[in-house]
Amino acid sequence: MAYRHTTVLLHELVDAVFTDPDGVYIDCTLGGGGHTSLLLSRLSERGRVVGVDRDGDALQHVRETVRDDRLLLCKRNYAQIAEIAREFAPDGVTGILADLGVSGQQLDDAERGFSYGADAFLDMRMDRSQPLTACDVVNTYPKEELVRILRDYGEERFAGRVADRIVRAREQAPLRTTKELAAVVSAALPKQNKSEGHPCKRTFQAIRIEVNGELSGVESLLSDGVPCLKSGGRMGVISFHSLEDRLVKTAFARWENPCTCPKDFPVCVCGKKPVVRVLTRKPILPGEAELQANHRAHSAKLRCCEKL
Repeated sequence: MAYRHTTVLLHELVDAVFTDPDGVYIDCTLGGGGHTSLLLSRLSERGRVVGVDRDGDALQHVRETVRDDRLLLCKRNYAQIAEIAREFAPDGVTGILADLGVSGQQLDDAERGFSYGADAFLDMRMDRSQPLTACDVVNTYPKEELVRILRDYGEERFAGRVADRIVRAREQAPLRTTKELAAVVSAALPKQNKSEGHPCKRTFQAIRIEVNGELSGVESLLSDGVPCLKSGGRMGVISFHSLEDRLVKTAFARWENPCTCPKDFPVCVCGKKPVVRVLTRKPILPGEAELQANHRAHSAKLRCCEKL
């Protein structure tokens, strides 16, 4: 199918991280190339954008549609940000961008198995060359591990009930498709208000995060990415659920105030100095026009910091 993805907070993210037209920027989640294309339009002939994605479909789409010698494509996981920076920007990175979570293209392409709204093999891999699939998680993980994933990654209040139903169902026959899993999850949950969203949303989110190691990847990006920035360089991150946003907010606060001295100490003796200045005391949210045009933007939050 044709590659379709609507970039969220397009100008807001690029405005937040762009500081130098001659700089080197790393777009950690290339997707449809929206943020990268806008960045390229602002760069001089000496500027560069490193477009990173682990999804080969995204890389191929941008390779075919964005023909610019200043764009360097890289099939990698953003958890490897330190390695990417050493390879493409050994003198330091001017800006790091990340638009976390699953892309619109991945959700809309039924065969990728991310959506509970279409029937497909339980895949959910962002990188289809990796071995672990959602089918493996659903059919081989012990019940206790499923409960942990649903509780911690999906914030599912009925994690025990859902995990129990999954285990009982797979004892009869493996759950291999999104429709089969959705039916089991829906049957396990009490009726909910429409305002709470689709009953399968939290379970599918949790399994997707597990399959792709998303939260550990975000932690690596935040811990290893800031040291890669030049002085005055910036990192901007768009998150789409509370788990991601909490990681970003906490990491930025820790980089801004790394002091480990007890609060009752009159002066700092640990010697740890601030590394960044947080530029977003409150996250930047999509405007009304964007919310009207793209329903998937509703939960987006942008936070940004600047290297001192």
